[in-house]
Amino acid sequence: MPHRLLKFALRKQYPEERMFRAPTELRDEYDVVIIGGGGHGLAAAYYLAKDHGITNVAVLEKGYIGSGGTGRNTAIIRSNYLTREGANFYQASVDLFQDLSRELNLNLFYSERGHFTLAHSPASLRTQRWRAEVNKHLGIDSEVVGPEFIKKTVPELDLSCGGHQAPVVGALYHPPGAIARHDAVAWGYARGADQRGVEIHQKTAVTDIEVRDGQVAGVHTDKGFIKTRKVLSAVAGWTTSITERVGLRTPLVIHPLQALVTEPLKPWLHSIVVSASLHTYVSQSSRGELVAGASLDPYELISMRSTLDFAETMSGHLLDLFPFLGDIKILRQWAGLCDMTPDFSPIMGTTPIGGFYIDAGWGTWGFKATPISGKTMAATVCEDHDHPLITAFNLSRFERFELVGEKGAASVGH
Repeated sequence: MPHRLLKFALRKQYPEERMFRAPTELRDEYDVVIIGGGGHGLAAAYYLAKDHGITNVAVLEKGYIGSGGTGRNTAIIRSNYLTREGANFYQASVDLFQDLSRELNLNLFYSERGHFTLAHSPASLRTQRWRAEVNKHLGIDSEVVGPEFIKKTVPELDLSCGGHQAPVVGALYHPPGAIARHDAVAWGYARGADQRGVEIHQKTAVTDIEVRDGQVAGVHTDKGFIKTRKVLSAVAGWTTSITERVGLRTPLVIHPLQALVTEPLKPWLHSIVVSASLHTYVSQSSRGELVAGASLDPYELISMRSTLDFAETMSGHLLDLFPFLGDIKILRQWAGLCDMTPDFSPIMGTTPIGGFYIDAGWGTWGFKATPISGKTMAATVCEDHDHPLITAFNLSRFERFELVGEKGAASVGH
């Protein structure tokens, strides 16, 4: 038995400190209140304390840490987006991810795998070539590759798709594409924020936000009222319930997104494989499980129930790509909520309500943005104007008709 495990077994009291404190009472007033204890909210709290010295911060989470989208995604990290604004933003996030385990002093199981976006038609391949050219212009490692390179790198992949689908004619290959432990990212940011004085209140629901003369004045919770002049909403699929409380309209619509995980297998899939035509993406975790997901469910609904139709369709598409998986068992499946915008880009930054900041519209691409979202939103809250990286994502772009169209790079739900 390892010595570390033996130390735990023989102690009457738990020999390690808690991951973070569990405060029981709310203070009467905070400099900043963050609604949402997922990756984005906790990262913003961490960078508020670390970069700006603002530690009188409360993170309010109605469930438990990471119980929303942070714990329900497929943990893919990439920056091969279609627009200049999107690609630069996500590349900054990849840069932070690469050193995040060291910074948070926690193994996040960050693993670069290489990311293939398969093309099954000449039209799809033209889109991938477009993305590659944008990426190269911005210094992002991305290129279009042919079937020979795909087969050499992922020999288990059936390029013909068994004759059931259009064959693979090429792919956009993004070598820095990676995966990480999503729950570890949330807990690492939570611990880092807590160590700097931030309070994290789980099982604390926000019931209302008080606005006086166009300025945030406080937050009502099921544990009492909090005075504050600054509130950051980082609740993903529940954003519309928060914005209603301050009278703010957004173009967000909420769709379920489903995923599944198989029984563990010996490592064989060393890349991330995405098929835009099949609306399927799959990678293998550090524990050997295949983690796979699909596109959005085609209906607007706030629900986290998974369906048999998803399991059947996903299984069929996985067999089209990897025919030998027929006997593999599905361990579990789940659903999360995706807050979608018309242009498939997030809504970030200041709002017409003084002291109310929004971090939403993440749809299917929120996890990969966790570090840079936290860093830019912390700067925005501190200085009360949008960080340069997120200026294009402000809610006001919909009034100006200056959309940031990312559907060509984000429509598969990964």
